[in-house]
Amino acid sequence: MASIIKTSIDLNKIPKDKIYVGQKGKYLPVTITINDELDQFGNNGPIIVEQTKEEREAKVDKVYLGNVKVIWTNGDNVAAAPREGQPQQAAAVPQPADDLPF
Repeated sequence: MASIIKTSIDLNKIPKDKIYVGQKGKYLPVTITINDELDQFGNNGPIIVEQTKEEREAKVDKVYLGNVKVIWTNGDNVAAAPREGQPQQAAAVPQPADDLPF
């Protein structure tokens, strides 16, 4: 499960109030969306500043920082990370074909 995703962001659009200080530096939480289809410019999706649940419910406008483009993939998608309060799903393990002659 591997992909290489290329992106660039507009630093002028970063809202300073969303930057937080962590143990090893300053961070900006972002969300990257990978769509099934390319847009008119060949991009796979946007990169936006992460919104809180309250911001989403209030339908606050998203802050778009840029676009992402998948430039290489081995053809597999990665599994979604587990969410809080949801049971973890076991990763699918490919089973060998039983084509032995005996």
